[in-house]
Amino acid sequence: MQRLQDRVAVITGAGSGIGLATAHRFAREGAKVVVADLDEEAGAKAAGEVGGLFVKADVANEDDVVRMYRTAFDEFGRIDIAFNNAGISPPDDDSILETGIDAWRRVQEVNLTSVYLCCKHVIPYMQRQGKGSIINTASFVAVMGSATSQISYTASKGGVLAMSRELGVQFAREGIRVNALCPGPVDTPLLRELFAKDPERAQRRLVHVPMGRFARAEEIAAAVAFLASDDASFITASQFLVDGGISGAYVTPL
Repeated sequence: MQRLQDRVAVITGAGSGIGLATAHRFAREGAKVVVADLDEEAGAKAAGEVGGLFVKADVANEDDVVRMYRTAFDEFGRIDIAFNNAGISPPDDDSILETGIDAWRRVQEVNLTSVYLCCKHVIPYMQRQGKGSIINTASFVAVMGSATSQISYTASKGGVLAMSRELGVQFAREGIRVNALCPGPVDTPLLRELFAKDPERAQRRLVHVPMGRFARAEEIAAAVAFLASDDASFITASQFLVDGGISGAYVTPL
C-alpha cells in the first residue's frame, strides 16, 4: 500500500523499537521520513535504512523541538504526520513508595512534557495546510491500574491520553486529527533487557495478555500507519488500543 505517498512524517524516538519499526512502515507506504532521536548513531542508522532525514533532538528541550520541526519543514515544505513516540521507563520509577522526586520529574519531562512541546510546535505547520495527523504514544496503563506500578510512567501516559483527547477535539474543525496510541507490552530491546533479567516479572505480565504473547513492534507500527492515513479520516480524540486484549480481560493468574 502507498497510503502515505509523498507525505512528510516526523517520528521521535525513531532510532529503535516502535519508532524504528514505524519509520520503516512509513517509508514502505511512500512517506518522506524525518527520524528524530537523541542517540545520534542509532538515529543516523535508522535514517539511512529508510532513506530519511536524521535530526538529533532532545524532545524534552523546547529549542530542540522547534529546530526539529523547522528542519523538517525547510527540507520538505510541509509536515503531514507527527508521531510523538519518544519515551523512557527507567528502573528507578517504581512504586510511589520507592520512587524519588527526581525520577518522577525525569519521566514526566521525557514522556509527557515532550509530547506537549511536540504538539505545540507542530500544530501551526499543520494549520497552514489545513490538514495533519498527530499520533501520541500513550499506553494501555493509561486506562488500567497495575499492582506492579511504575508510578511516573503510568501518570505520564495518562496525561498523554487526556491531552491527545483534548487536542483532537480542539483542532478537529481545522482538519488536524490527534489520537493517542495505547500499546500493550511490546517486544522491544528495552522490554527484552528488563525481562531477561527477571523472567518471573515477565511472566506476571504475560499471563494477563489474552493472546499469550507480547506485541511485535511491526504490529504497533501498522496501527500508527493506519492512524496516519486517510483510512482513519474520521478518527480523532481517540484512545487507540493495540494491546492483545489485555485491557478487556479479567484474568485469574495461573
